[in-house]
Amino acid sequence: MQRSQLRCGTAALLLAAALPLPLAATAVAAPAPPAAAAVSVAPAVSATATRLTLPAPTGPYAVGRDTLHLTDPQRRDPWVPAAGARELMVSLYYPAHRGTGGARAPYMTTEEARLLLEGDKLTGVVAPEVLAGTRTHARTGARPIGGRHPLVVLSPGFTLHRATLSLLAEDLTSRGYVVALLDHAYESFGTTFPGGRTLTCVACRAVESAPESTVRELMAKVATGRAADIRFVLDTLTGRGDGASTEAGHGQGTPARRYAGLVDPRRIGVAGHSIGGNSAASAMAADRRIRAGVNMDGTFFAPVPPGGLDGRPFLMLGSLDGHAPAAEDTTWLRDWRRLDGWKRWLTVRDAGHFTFIDIPVLGAQLGVTDPTAPLPGKRSGEITRDYVGAFFDRHLRGRPEPVLDGPTADHAEVLFQRP
Repeated sequence: MQRSQLRCGTAALLLAAALPLPLAATAVAAPAPPAAAAVSVAPAVSATATRLTLPAPTGPYAVGRDTLHLTDPQRRDPWVPAAGARELMVSLYYPAHRGTGGARAPYMTTEEARLLLEGDKLTGVVAPEVLAGTRTHARTGARPIGGRHPLVVLSPGFTLHRATLSLLAEDLTSRGYVVALLDHAYESFGTTFPGGRTLTCVACRAVESAPESTVRELMAKVATGRAADIRFVLDTLTGRGDGASTEAGHGQGTPARRYAGLVDPRRIGVAGHSIGGNSAASAMAADRRIRAGVNMDGTFFAPVPPGGLDGRPFLMLGSLDGHAPAAEDTTWLRDWRRLDGWKRWLTVRDAGHFTFIDIPVLGAQLGVTDPTAPLPGKRSGEITRDYVGAFFDRHLRGRPEPVLDGPTADHAEVLFQRP
């Protein structure tokens, strides 16, 4: 796998519509830094010219959201040891009563959007306010639905802000899940932390400057480090840990354990995109509390153990070109054979690496067409929502989900691989 394929240059896909250029010029699939820098700059789309909106969640519940700052005192940051304890930012979603809560939760900050665009060499193409101002459906301060709910932890792709999985997070929450959507310190182009700090991607620079012989080893380090992050989040959200502050409190807010009463510790799942998907498998291998996992188009740099995952279910959902059995990424076939429980290997026709996150959905609202991944943006979001949601409904709720049993006419783009 080429080094350029390790980076998630999502802004190129989202913002190509703003330029009168063929989309191929933006190197949407996986741009290396020099190629991305070749994109010419047009006047930025103003913040008022376009209003991006996430699709409405499909479940019966309203969506509440809090923002937590978690610090793990047992681990030093693997990328910047001098920074001290490992830190995470978490968007914590929970099922809520309709008509409660305050303002809509923000998608990301303008500074985070600016750094995402800058990281993809697209400064000046679209105003950061356009991306940052994406309309969400989650509301701050909403009143939670009582009882214990299954928990799903989501981890984004390398370089990506956690907001790029917001569509999936909101939809799962509307169906009755608590969802913890993570940002891992120093692994995104930019994430805002309390105290006025915006941390940038030290891990990206480490990977880009490493010899080719060590790149896979570094990416495996990302996956296993994130697995440790996920386990710490599970400890915190099930009442074993603390160290959190709310978005409003920035250091003196409500501790994360307040949500322990909403979480059923017997029904925990984990999913992720790209390296986040590899991290889901690594977290399952290390923690038997996790009952089910999903990898969305991620290479298994950190392999599934030869003995499997103790019979627990796992879904591999990817693009047909990138992750069919005969594709270049041979880690899927290797690890498919190691999975020892219920499993599915699904590939999607006309999909690309970013099909499974928000970017194609938002890009479609700007009029973008990607000839290398022509699946419509709206359809990309529907397939991700339907299959990931069905997987967790089946394995965390025990509900029959025929869509997982074989091809259907309603989802003709989805192929069931049986190597």
